Amino acid sequence: MAYHCHACGHEQTLEVKVGRRDCCENCGADLHCCLNCRFYEANGDYCRENVANFVSDREKSNFCSAFTYQDTKSDKAETVQDAKSKLDALFKGL
Repeated sequence: MAYHCHACGHEQTLEVKVGRRDCCENCGADLHCCLNCRFYEANGDYCRENVANFVSDREKSNFCSAFTYQDTKSDKAETVQDAKSKLDALFKGL
């Protein structure tokens, strides 16, 4: 299984369950958040689990007991690098 950060796409090294205060070792983004959860539905911006408490900020750490880190393969790291390359090429002559 591979676990990636929702913000930068960096693959996470997880030896135990993700805690509420755990952060990405690459960018510092919160890991125990909706955007990393397998129950988060990005297309509709909602949770597929019946949870008691509404979470307004999907990027921030929360106390959700249904949180389960989603198994992912990251295209985000490649996308970020590609965007940086395009920006460098665009501003190269300045």
